[in-house]
Amino acid sequence: MSSLLKSAWQYRGFVSSSVKNEYRSRLVRSRFGTLWLVLHPLAQVLVFAVVFSNLLGARIPGVDNKYSFTVYMLAGILCWSLFSEIVNRCLTIFVENGSLLKKIRFPRICLPLIAVGMTLVSNVALLAVIILILPVLGFMPNIHWLWLPVLIGTTLVLATGIGVLLGVLNVFARDVGEVMAVILQFWFWLTPIVYPVTIIPEGLRAVLWLNPLVPLVQGYQNVLVFGRPPGSSLWGVAVLALVFVAAALFLFRRASAEMVDVL
Repeated sequence: MSSLLKSAWQYRGFVSSSVKNEYRSRLVRSRFGTLWLVLHPLAQVLVFAVVFSNLLGARIPGVDNKYSFTVYMLAGILCWSLFSEIVNRCLTIFVENGSLLKKIRFPRICLPLIAVGMTLVSNVALLAVIILILPVLGFMPNIHWLWLPVLIGTTLVLATGIGVLLGVLNVFARDVGEVMAVILQFWFWLTPIVYPVTIIPEGLRAVLWLNPLVPLVQGYQNVLVFGRPPGSSLWGVAVLALVFVAAALFLFRRASAEMVDVL
């Protein structure tokens, strides 16, 4: 696995230039450019905000602000969009680039790294917009916002580990991609993004905490909505993320040679 990491580091220029070229090509083809990076998730949040915050008068307990539920959803979607997009991109990255892998010799681990880099740029753009919107909604910056890089990094590592692991499996069993599309839909609703944990019956909350995204999403919500640090369970998720990455790199290393033959 150390050789994989060494190869990725040696080709870091290739990875960064690939990310830059991808976004440069998007800017050339699109009139609105980087604005599209944030319009879709913000449009989704706007719909939720109008329905829940204004029409239904939904509020988050303990926060005296009309837009508390809107910011609550913004925080959750910020985490979920990073996680789900990395998993989805990595899930099909080897299958979609099969012809490239056969024609050009380069470290194959670069492909998921490029996908992660592109997703991170989009997520940082969304975060920048959210940070600009929060003071307008009455949520002022505080010292706990410094936790955001830690939350983003943990989410990124967890998603990359799961995504690469599934991406390798998807090469050999294409049903993995179809199954994960369904699982991610359920996963979204099993994560407290558009509802507070307090509405879950006490007997079911223990099951909810089996979801590794719950501490991450709640960490974002604690920082941006409640103005407090993430819970201690964040460190357990960080360890789990490293385990997934180690397992993904091990499987990738073992299956790398056979992948090209199957593709």
